[in-house]
Amino acid sequence: MEIEGSVALVTGANRGIGRAFTRALLARGAAKVYAGVRRPEDFEESGLEALRLDVTDPEQIAAAARAATDATIVINNAGIQAGPGLLEGSLEGARQELEVNYLGTWAVSRAFAPVLAANGGGALVNMLSVASWRANNRFPGYAASKAAQWSLTNALRVGLREQGTLVVGVHVGYVDTDATAGVDAPKVEAAEVAARTMEAISGDEPEVLVDETTRRVRAALSGPLELLYPTV
Repeated sequence: MEIEGSVALVTGANRGIGRAFTRALLARGAAKVYAGVRRPEDFEESGLEALRLDVTDPEQIAAAARAATDATIVINNAGIQAGPGLLEGSLEGARQELEVNYLGTWAVSRAFAPVLAANGGGALVNMLSVASWRANNRFPGYAASKAAQWSLTNALRVGLREQGTLVVGVHVGYVDTDATAGVDAPKVEAAEVAARTMEAISGDEPEVLVDETTRRVRAALSGPLELLYPTV
């Protein structure tokens, strides 16, 4: 679909990948970009229309859908990593990850599916991860939430086909944001994630594999378990 002249909503738009998405949309000629943020009063980014949007709050989601009835692109970017290790720590963080990453994406998608349909179909983009396909014993709750989000993305792709909505899943490894500041591993720039996603929207592509790690893991899904987990 055409990004130029479109109206987009990005959740979790206040920093990192979310902010990169908003800037990429404006650079591609989007007519309006709604920035879904928890505290609009603290948000400063020129060219954007801030909306109060906590993706775990049904009332705020409903209000955002009423406010952004002109949206033709919705990007579910809001996400957290808060869970414990595999064998210790409170499970409350893992519950929060599921609430935000999985159920939050589901709730926003439900609310905006009719909006997209009314505006000709448009595009729904879910920010996923290589963790959707490969578990991590350091962050098992996060990986599980992303696996659930990937499954949801596939369900949305099937369920929204008849209304003409393009559903895009974006997968990437570590991205260079403040959330990964303590991670000693190769990282992708947030701007690259956004640029590749814009290309997918413009080219009607349903899946984005941003980096080589993600492409390698995606290919390994059809092989033996040892390809994903060499130490097993």
